[in-house]
Amino acid sequence: MDIVFHRQDRAAATRPDAHEPEPGRDGRTPPGERMSESTDARFDRLLREHGPALSRLTFGYEKVGAAREELMQEIALAIWRALPRFRGECSERTFVFRIAHNRGITHAVRRRPAHEPIDALPDEREPVDPRPLPDETAARADRRDWLRAAIRRLPPLHGEVIMLWLEELSTAEIAEILGITDNNVAVRLTRARKALKLALEASR
Repeated sequence: MDIVFHRQDRAAATRPDAHEPEPGRDGRTPPGERMSESTDARFDRLLREHGPALSRLTFGYEKVGAAREELMQEIALAIWRALPRFRGECSERTFVFRIAHNRGITHAVRRRPAHEPIDALPDEREPVDPRPLPDETAARADRRDWLRAAIRRLPPLHGEVIMLWLEELSTAEIAEILGITDNNVAVRLTRARKALKLALEASR
């Protein structure tokens, strides 16, 4: 998914957004080096580093490609607006994923009602589709689509924690993004795995 966010759009997006988190610190690069970046340079770098993961995350909220594109643009705009407040209280990855989470929830609620709860994910991060397909590339794409469709059938509280987990964020990072405790993440993830497992089995 290409992210097109022109400079005129950036200039119009300087208003602070109260819904977005205070930005964070990335331990991989010295803070002084981060602070020396212009807003444009920092924004472009963040999208280079995290854009593919954020794009994958949109599949948990929207099935239609045009709606995912729209959500990705909203996420990019929100990141741009929040960058002037980037002060180092959390990692950059947590910062951008928290924004994506906030925007994803808002976008999904605006477009459709919440799903009915499912009470009950396999431990593997990429479930194995037992259906035989001759071409491995096609098989991988089919598994991804199968997984994404199942995730979209989950309640939002389950779907969001699964999508973050699949991006290999730690329990602590997920807790910070969602604004809950580590224990709550563990409980929610356990329930979400069970729910996703049922959804995957039902879709075979």
